[in-house]
Order: sequence, then C-alpha cells, then structure tokens
Amino acid sequence: MQGRLAVIWAGPLLAGLGLLLWWVTRPGPPPAPVIPYDQMDYRPAPFTALEGWEQDDHGAALAAFLHSCDRIGTWPADRRLSGRDGIAGSAGDWAGVCQAARTALAVKPETPDQARRFFEQHFRVVAVHYGGRAVGLFTGYYEPLLRGSRVRGGAYNVPLYGRPPDLVNVNLGDFSDSLKGQRIVGRIQGRRLRPYHERQRIDAGVLAGKGLEILYVDDPVDAFFLQIQGSGRVRLANGEEIRLGYSEGNGRRYFAIGRELIARGVLTKENVSMQSIRAWLSAHPTQARRVMDMNPSYIFFRELKGPGPIGALGVALSPGRSIAVDHQLIPLGIPIWLQTSHPAANPDQMEEPLRRLVLAQDTGGAIKGGVRGDLFWGHGARAAAIAGHMKNAGQWFLLLPRALAERL
Repeated sequence: MQGRLAVIWAGPLLAGLGLLLWWVTRPGPPPAPVIPYDQMDYRPAPFTALEGWEQDDHGAALAAFLHSCDRIGTWPADRRLSGRDGIAGSAGDWAGVCQAARTALAVKPETPDQARRFFEQHFRVVAVHYGGRAVGLFTGYYEPLLRGSRVRGGAYNVPLYGRPPDLVNVNLGDFSDSLKGQRIVGRIQGRRLRPYHERQRIDAGVLAGKGLEILYVDDPVDAFFLQIQGSGRVRLANGEEIRLGYSEGNGRRYFAIGRELIARGVLTKENVSMQSIRAWLSAHPTQARRVMDMNPSYIFFRELKGPGPIGALGVALSPGRSIAVDHQLIPLGIPIWLQTSHPAANPDQMEEPLRRLVLAQDTGGAIKGGVRGDLFWGHGARAAAIAGHMKNAGQWFLLLPRALAERL
C-alpha cells in the first residue's frame, strides 16, 4: 500500500533550523491538514461488546501479536508507542503482556480457546470514536506479483528504483515541539531543501542511469499499483521470485486516481475498485500515463530477504491479521478488534461479516483518521480480488493492557 514510512535522519545535510523553518513558512502550496487529535474519544467496553469474539481464531492473532512484541521489546522501556495522545503508553507498559504471550504460545493449548482466555485475562477493551463517530472506512491491500528482469531489454523497460541517495527525510519534531508529528521529504539543492521530484519527472527519466534501478518490469500499470500496495514480488524468466519492500517515498501527497475517473464519468462510486481502475488504464494506455501522473507520490523499493512483506512497524505482515492505520492516531503494534464486512472474492457471491482480532503493524499515505484501516490479505489472485473490492464501513476496538486501560 502506498506510503510505508521508513524514518531516516539526514541532519548533517541540513543547514540548520533556519532552513527548515523557511521551508515550513515559505509561500507555496498549502501545508498538510493538521490532524485533529482532540477528536479521538476512548470509551471502556466489555468483551461482550465484541461481535463474534468467541468464534475468532485467537491463536492466529496471538502469533501475530508476538511479532509486535518482538519489535516493541527492542525499544527502550520509556519509548512511547506511536499515537499522539499516548493512549498506548510506552514499551515498558507492554513488557508484561508480551512475556505472558510468549509463555501462552509456548504451552501447547489444551483447548481451542486458551489463546482467547489469554487476551481476556491480560487486556481490556476500549471503544474508539473519532469526530463523534464510531463507524469508519476499511479497505484492503495485498502483495502483487509482477513479471520482470534484472536487466533492461525487450518488454522489460519499466524501472523499479531503489531509494535515491539525495532524498532527505526530516522529522521536524526534533527541532520544535510545535512541529511534532510533521515531516519534510525533499532534496538539498544548494543551501535549500527542495521538494523531491514528482512522479511525472521520475517516469520521464530524471533518475535514469544513476544506478538506482533494482529491476525492470513489463507493464507501467503493474508498476503503478505496486507502488500503491507498497510491496510485492517480481517473477523472473527463470522462475525466481524477488520480494520488494517499501524503502522511502518522495514526500508528495498521494492522489487517488479513482476520484479522477469518477469525475470524468468513466467510473461511478458504486463500481470503482482496483480492478475497474486497472481495466480502464490498460484499455487506454495513452490517457493512462496522464492519469497516473496526477498522483505525484512515488515509492522507492528495497530487495527483501527472508519473510515479508515488512510493515512500518518493522515486522513481517501476517495475511488477514496485519492492518495499516494512521499511526499518528492509532499506536503501532497493538491488537485491535475489527468489525466490518468480508469482501467476496467472486463478484457473484455475497459479502459476509468480518469479525477478527488484528494487529496495527503498518501505515499508509491514504490511511487517515481514527477509524480508518487497510487490512493486508497476503498474495495471490484471491488476495488481490478481496483487497481490490474492499471498501466497507466498520468499527474497531483497541485492546490495551489492563494497567493502561484503567488510566482512562
């Protein structure tokens, strides 16, 4: 999915705080909207409020939760989890439940509901309202498979780039408390930080020949959707599969091209989906390039070894259990009970209720709001079909360690 964040500090390249403040205050495009943190409202709730709680596979959720624990356990005890208001406390607040989770998973369950009892014993439920509403939007993403080559030639002429060395990602909160949560991505030009190249210039070749090409693929539309998903696999002619993960974005704001196709009357709000957008782009290659260029955001990749894909938390994502969130509002790493609808892989089928325990282990440029999530479905045709059609209303509940929840 678009916009997975890898925090990279490049302070030595900058000419000081004055330069940064010039960039923030200079005339130009309006800044990104300020997140209304005060619209978050948390309300304690009983486990009985969770629809379908007893029917979930809590063992699968527990295994995914341990991935979060493995990451949180590497942090200093006083490091706060993401989320502006500190609802999830610090890494030390999770040490006890993480140790209990390891013990619970190490002991072979005697009954199918042992994992469920673990969560009920160590956590409390917190209902989330954002802007006075408990219901929000939930979408899906997946790990696509492309065809490619390590060398350019024949049909393989669409490059996938690694992170450029001149790209700078700056955390402005390091310079001023009033700028916490704000970042700048750009490039140094002379003594000034400039916006990084937008999609149109990159596709036109501004980075070509600089040794940044990781692979070449045979379809610009596939490459575009790979960037939206944020990770994927590329199959070479010899059958080898290369796994790519998010490395960095160019800092440009994401624009959903489905909105443009609806405005043109090509698609409607009812039939817009990843599948319908792809179909139109493939059928109109000349117009497709101009439409795709309307999204100035661009993603750079890195080759992954071992399990993956890797989410913003820094752990391998679990299909059907990892969810991307707005990390400025929802802390990464925590368990969340999700209540929404399960898209049908086949358009002739009916949607079914989706009730399961998921883990906040990723982020996304289009995922904004306190009740807004993007569920990872894995890879393959079925995952693509489900993720492409998922745009459903739903709600969620945070699960917090008892001591944290009692502070509310």
